[in-house]
Amino acid sequence: MTSINTSPLISIVVAVYNCKTTLQQCLDSVRAQTYPSIELIVIDGGSTDGTIDIIQKNVQSIAYWVSEPDRGIYNAWNKALARATGDWICFLGADDYLWEAQVVARMAETLALIPVNIRVAYGQIMLLDQNGVPLHKVGQPWSGVKTRFMQAMSIPHQGVMHRRSLFELQGYFDEKFKICGDYELLLRELLLSDAVFLEDIVVSGMRVGGLSSSPKSSLALLYEARSAQVKNGLQWPGRIWLLAVVRVYIRLVLWHLLGEKKTRKLLDMGRYLMGQPAYWTRT
Repeated sequence: MTSINTSPLISIVVAVYNCKTTLQQCLDSVRAQTYPSIELIVIDGGSTDGTIDIIQKNVQSIAYWVSEPDRGIYNAWNKALARATGDWICFLGADDYLWEAQVVARMAETLALIPVNIRVAYGQIMLLDQNGVPLHKVGQPWSGVKTRFMQAMSIPHQGVMHRRSLFELQGYFDEKFKICGDYELLLRELLLSDAVFLEDIVVSGMRVGGLSSSPKSSLALLYEARSAQVKNGLQWPGRIWLLAVVRVYIRLVLWHLLGEKKTRKLLDMGRYLMGQPAYWTRT
């Protein structure tokens, strides 16, 4: 059985807090879409840097917005879910943006044909450095990452479309999680269901780097992901998760012995030998 809605309404949720330097690009990328059935929701956490001025300048393009203190990203997304009316819902950070003007239209063509028992669809994302320069694409077909997903987040959340019924069946984001609430929610769904890969579609650009690439941040992410797995009945860590932890601890030791700059160069040398593009020296 397939979806009967040939023009699904797409809700795009943007959570923001003090991101005046990147928010306009994000909002522009939504407004530029050629697909007409888009609902834009902006949830601001009480910004004080001029972000509110940007939101107000774009209010004609926004279906709903609010600015008030929140308890983190997943609380902001849950607020948006209470307002979203779309058949499919996606979540962008204020420093992310839709990759090109036709991306929602291209996704909608496939989303309209996906069986109703499939509640997750995703494309690729383009990782960017802090200056917005492309690094490389992330996202592989579900058949190749399904097993890995049970041990680590292996689909890019900025490229994920969530069918409304996912939240009706699985509930909202668990706000006890601070960095892996998206992974935990998708685990609830995908332990027993499948996802659809939107082939040849780059959904969004995502800036990376800074604290997010430090070993301590990586360890925090891995351990919270493990908590998400345990919550969903995966009591024992898998080989992929364990190897990821070992790699991060090695990186932490190198960081201490060689310094961050030299370690980043060494890590990118390893990526080069494996035929992969530079990442660490660019983030």
